Formats: sequence, C-alpha cells, structure tokens
Amino acid sequence: MSELHNIVLKILEKGKGILAADESTGTMTKRLNDVNVPSTPENRLLFREILFSSSSMIDCIGGVILYDETIKQQTSKKIKIPELISSMKSAPGIKVDTGAKVLAGSPEEKITEGLDGLRERLKEYYKLGAKFTKWRGVYTITKNFPSKLSIQSNAHALARYSALVQECRMVPIVEPEVLMDGDHSAKECYEKTSEVIKKCFEELILHKVDLKGIILKPNMILAGNKSKNIITNEEVAKLTLKCLKDSVPSEVPGIAFLSGGQSEIEATENLNLINKYNNTDFKMSYSFGRALQQSALKFWSKNIKDIEGTQKVFNHRARMNTLAAQGKWSKDLEV
Repeated sequence: MSELHNIVLKILEKGKGILAADESTGTMTKRLNDVNVPSTPENRLLFREILFSSSSMIDCIGGVILYDETIKQQTSKKIKIPELISSMKSAPGIKVDTGAKVLAGSPEEKITEGLDGLRERLKEYYKLGAKFTKWRGVYTITKNFPSKLSIQSNAHALARYSALVQECRMVPIVEPEVLMDGDHSAKECYEKTSEVIKKCFEELILHKVDLKGIILKPNMILAGNKSKNIITNEEVAKLTLKCLKDSVPSEVPGIAFLSGGQSEIEATENLNLINKYNNTDFKMSYSFGRALQQSALKFWSKNIKDIEGTQKVFNHRARMNTLAAQGKWSKDLEV
C-alpha cells in the first residue's frame, strides 16, 4: 500500500472528516466582519487555534486545510500550527491554488490559477509539515454553462496540480465544485456534475496521477438555491450516489463532500443519508468549512475569550458530522 494511500485512509478513518479552515484573509475578514469581530492576524489565529485544540479533533477531524498565513503561524504557546494539528492526531493540509479568475474566451466563467511556481511552493509546504493539499475549480450552471472550455480547462489544471502534489509526496484533494447558485434543477446539477467529474478523471489518468492517493471533494447533487423544483434529502442522497458511482473510478479511496452553501443541519442530514444508502467501497465523509464552523464562530463572537464554550459548540458539530459519515446521525441528537 502506497504512502499516499495510507494518508488518505488515515484522514478518513472511522468517520473522520476534514475541517476546511483555508479561508483567504479576504474571506475570513468578511466572516469576522459579519459577526462584528475585528479581522486582525491575532483574532484570525485565535479563532483557528481554539478549533484546532478542541477535543473533537482527535476523534472526528482527520485533516485540516490551512491557508498560507495560518500554516506559518505559531499558537499562543509558541507551537507551530502544523505541529498543533499533528499532536491532535490530524493531518495538516494546505490550499495551494491562488483563486478563481476570469476565464479568457468565456468571461462569465472562472478558471483557477496557481500553477506557476507551484512545484517550489509545494516543497516549502511539505517542509512546513503539510501532508495533503487542496485546489478548487468552480463551475456555474446556466443554459449555456458550464461550457466545454471551462470543463476542459479546470480539469486540466486540477490534473497538473495533482501530479505535482504527488511528486512532492503529498495527497491532492481534487475539488471540482459545481456551484449551487442559480435556478437549475437537481437533474441539471446531476448531468453537469457528472460531466465535470468524468472530464477531471480523464485528465488525472492522462497525467499519470495515482488515483489511490487522492481525495475527491465534490458537491452534492442539489437543486439551485433559486430553483422552484424542491428536492427531498432522500433524492439528494440517491442522485449524489448515482452520480459518483457512474463517474468516479473504483480505485479512488475517499470522497469528502463540500457543504457548498447548505446549512449546518442540511449538510449533516444529507451526508448521513448518503452513507445510509452507500453501497460502494468509497469512504464518504465531509470536508466542511462554514457547515463546521459557523455556530462556533457566532458563539465565539459574543465573547472571544470564551474558549471552552466555543470548543463545546465546535465539538458538537464535528461529532454530528462524524456520526453522519457513518450513517449513524439522527435529528434527535441535535439538542
């Protein structure tokens, strides 16, 4: 069994998931502004340090995706952030793309950039303790989108990124996110997501990426947030599973869903049903940002010195999602 395959299995063992704490400084500033907390490097670090030292990290969180600022910081006790995460039996990871920019040739769509100089940056992150990385491609659904150009360009970038990451002995998270924004139906989401994922794997195979050493981070199959076509949680789970069974090669060991604008409870409930109906060999877990942190952030903002209370809120959400990743969650547990 390869070293990379082992890292994937360890990150996703026993229902563990991934905490996406890789918000850019701009995104984190917006989140803090929304809860009336000044976005200083100290406050950004304080909130993340509270999460990373929570007790649920040991039992629930197999990996943490960091941002460039955070992976280079030290805790209040002068412990390097990757060392703190490793001490909690979790793997430190790092977001390595430089963001989605306007796609030349289709200006209403986005292409993710960051391949220039990536090999050198990866070597630095590996030395800092990173075990895995993340790169996100984004796609919108409208009558004309995602275009073939967007699907091809982002798949190619995800594959080149993945090959470089594995060369540097880290696990790439491959994140093709078909956005929830719009009035499209779940059927349209299913069709476009299938097309996007299939093209990603075509490119990954072409670039000789070891599929046993990656984690796929897809969206669930949902109707658009402005859609009039309401879909049940059962339909979300069944369509999501059908999409992944038909699109993802069996060698891929793990799938960690993004929450993509769903509420905390919604994301947990859908993950739970996906695992209840899961009859594949894929480990199906979570790689949530807001759906893991939002309640904790709101609680913390009322008194940023209340570490214990904030950790209690975060621990609950992490435990709920780890139960959901094993198909063992129920609404009664949400007290």
